[in-house]
Amino acid sequence: MDKVSLALQLILSLSILVVLHEMGHYLPAKWFKTRVEKFYLFFDPYFSLFKKQIGDTEWGIGWVPFGGYVKISGMIDESMDKEQMKQPAQPWEFRSKKAWQRLIIMIGGVTVNFILGILIFAGIIFYWGESYIKSADAKFGIAVDSLGMDLGLQDGDRVISAGGIAIDKFSSGLVAKEIIINEAKEVVVERDGKEVTLPVPADLSGKITKYDNKGKQLFYLRVPFGINVVDSTGTAYKSGITKDMNIIAVNSNKIQYQHELKKALQPLRNGIAKMAITTSPTDTIQKYVAVSHRGTIGIAMQPIDKFITPSTEKFGLMTSVSKGSSRAVNFLGDQLKAFGQIFSGKMKATESLGSIFSMASMFDPSWDWSIFWTMTASLSILLAFFNLLPIPALDGGYVVFLIWEVITGKVPSDRFMEIVNYIGFILLMCLMVFALGLDISRWF
Repeated sequence: MDKVSLALQLILSLSILVVLHEMGHYLPAKWFKTRVEKFYLFFDPYFSLFKKQIGDTEWGIGWVPFGGYVKISGMIDESMDKEQMKQPAQPWEFRSKKAWQRLIIMIGGVTVNFILGILIFAGIIFYWGESYIKSADAKFGIAVDSLGMDLGLQDGDRVISAGGIAIDKFSSGLVAKEIIINEAKEVVVERDGKEVTLPVPADLSGKITKYDNKGKQLFYLRVPFGINVVDSTGTAYKSGITKDMNIIAVNSNKIQYQHELKKALQPLRNGIAKMAITTSPTDTIQKYVAVSHRGTIGIAMQPIDKFITPSTEKFGLMTSVSKGSSRAVNFLGDQLKAFGQIFSGKMKATESLGSIFSMASMFDPSWDWSIFWTMTASLSILLAFFNLLPIPALDGGYVVFLIWEVITGKVPSDRFMEIVNYIGFILLMCLMVFALGLDISRWF
């Protein structure tokens, strides 16, 4: 069911983005009295699931559930309709319009996606506000993951700054961002009441972005151990453990915090854990509990907010729009920096690229609407960014030639546009196949 949920979320998200992106081309085309022959959600090779002719436009749904398109009369596009281009230009065709009008039609899609990203981010902030844990409130410090150990972090540390930027909100992601995007050279932590400066290893950025480390963080919130629920089908229940008991040791490993239990159980997968358990302030017993192949025993631990109170800020509409704009601009800036690091060789493309399967994995299997809309806003900004790249067959490719035409007054020939579109289409297909191949190789 998790995979079905992820697939449905990706399809819904992309459907929203594609329809609005293509509407960004459709509306200015109609404003400039340009005929739009087709408007399709999804692609429709050989046949479509649904189609209806309304005026000059055939509206439809294809059967390949990703992407979509509008077919504008008199335009060299992915349809490669050469027969139409052989006929004399008609007043309602794209090629008959002034260069500035064609430019507006072409940038309409990315403009909509940029604005949509801002509006969705603003809506998320307005509806849910911003919930976070202040670094000062993380009174138990951090629980260090393997990547954090490479940095020299220790359990119980409190992160103060990264690259000179204060970390006021508890977030491993913010620290990782400063290391990866802004190339922070040091991280400052509070340890045993003293400030300690940790130099960032030169290879840490590459390790963080490595695909094999996807899902890992530098650190997590350290939270005291406590049982909240015991699953009646799990091995802990079968061994007689109840929620009012407390596990204080596993095979002589002391358990005081939640991550310590997880860490102690991992080496015992498919084995037996010897546990010291308190049943009252003065009584301790031993139990032997089978550990699953995932390193679990069927218990849910106490929620974080029992020990640490999160902070939530609510904002008015105008402030939400302002913050949404900033979040969108910052996200785009980070993507541009990451793109630059790929080209400079500081970040490996093979670790950063992924197909639709990688995109689907970024949603929450339980269908959390906050995460869904955050991912949709992020994908909207990414869609606008990639569509603006000066690659033939993308909007950015057309924009380059249109700007050239506006500046020089010279119109590229139809034959030239056909050739560069073929080249661009082949490049895009190769990139998609390469990304898909990377995902397949990662599975195996």
